[in-house]
Amino acid sequence: MTISLRYAARSDVGLVRASNQDSGYAGPHLMLLCDGMGGPAGGDIASAVAVEHLVPLDADSHQAGDLLDLLRGAVQEAHADLVSLSSDNPDLAGLGTTCIAVMRSGNKLAMVHVGDSRAYLLRDGELTQVTTDHTFVEYLVETGRLTRDQARRHPQRSVLLRVLGDAEGEVQLDESIREAVPGDRWLLCSDGLSGPVTAETIGEVLANVDDPGQVGDQLIDLALRAGGPDNITVVVFDVVDDDPQPQTDTQIVGSAANRRARLQQAAAGRHSQSPPEPVESVEATTPAAKAAALVAGLDPAPAPTDTTEEEAVAAQARTELVRRRKRRLRSALASLVLILTLLGAGVLGYQWTQSQYYVTTLDGQIAIYQGIPQTVGPISLSHVVQTYTEPDVEDLNEQILAKLERTVQQPSLAAARRYVRTTVMDNLVDGSEATPAPEPTPTPTAPTPQPTPSRSSTPTSSSSPARALGPTAAGQQGSTA
Repeated sequence: MTISLRYAARSDVGLVRASNQDSGYAGPHLMLLCDGMGGPAGGDIASAVAVEHLVPLDADSHQAGDLLDLLRGAVQEAHADLVSLSSDNPDLAGLGTTCIAVMRSGNKLAMVHVGDSRAYLLRDGELTQVTTDHTFVEYLVETGRLTRDQARRHPQRSVLLRVLGDAEGEVQLDESIREAVPGDRWLLCSDGLSGPVTAETIGEVLANVDDPGQVGDQLIDLALRAGGPDNITVVVFDVVDDDPQPQTDTQIVGSAANRRARLQQAAAGRHSQSPPEPVESVEATTPAAKAAALVAGLDPAPAPTDTTEEEAVAAQARTELVRRRKRRLRSALASLVLILTLLGAGVLGYQWTQSQYYVTTLDGQIAIYQGIPQTVGPISLSHVVQTYTEPDVEDLNEQILAKLERTVQQPSLAAARRYVRTTVMDNLVDGSEATPAPEPTPTPTAPTPQPTPSRSSTPTSSSSPARALGPTAAGQQGSTA
């Protein structure tokens, strides 16, 4: 049994975007789809550069065991090229691209994937999404914070966590090896299709239309009918066996096709010129150099309007960069305001707790606390301000003791002391009642001074049968007479 692929690639700018930043490729042994981002001067370049790096892999000379290494190496080179291009040209800051590539050797398919472009597999009438979106909302779905329906409408559904060209260092790819099963139909698509068109609708078209090219046309038409809010690119391929006329053409669509056409036109213009071009005008050979030449206006034979168009594109890129910086600044300021608001609320809340008091027991003694009987993590919201050596908690009846153990709230320190002096002393086990100490009787010769409260004084009365109530220092002290 000889395995081969029948395929088609289609792309459309959509109804909203000014330029097509998607790139797609389909060939006998390689299927590619890249969705660029970074403004008009960056996204189309990013996707085209990635395709240029990967297209040379479309050959039948590779062994199945080498597929992933080849794909991984080409993708990493594209990533490094994009990072370098972005660093060297401020107008291209922020460019990047998703990438999904499927490579065939015999009956094996190797796939690498980064970003939110998707791969679907239709097998025996059942549609399966093979890839996982590297997006913020997908993370929220996987962690149970959003449903699938909520994710489809989430305002941050396009925020990507992984793409090519976003930062230096190796990019993290999803990789897999699969069987090329005859009868399988595969779809690679950008979010311009998977966003506005449901998976159920996509599955119906894949199952009911035979020709891969017609499938691509109908899927794009559905996305346009749904509003066409983004560029739409699809690559459809079928796994077939013993095909008497296996397909061998290559199809390139989207930004990569536009760039290739411009390079070919530029090359044709150079060959027709006389005298020959100077050495410094030789055509760039690397994908990044080609892209940079197009953006920087270095094409030796541009049309009269090319410079104006490229200047406009560069201006739009700079405007987009300024807008991104402003959005980041606004986000940082909003976060700062939120933090300050929370800190202010915390301070006000703590100040309120410290205006409260309560009476309870502590180590067999009656104690007055300032604050509320709660903690926030390791922080206690109360502290002792006064304890009493008498009476012992063992001398209290069960009713008042139960109240104290649950804590008795009081509006002020004076009210707390009054509660101890009256209510607590009225509930001793022996039933005795507290009576105030009698005022000293003045003598004819000199007045008797009243006792002055101090941190070590314990008021007593020898003329009253009630127990004297004495405070001990545990913070702020006051008279208990």
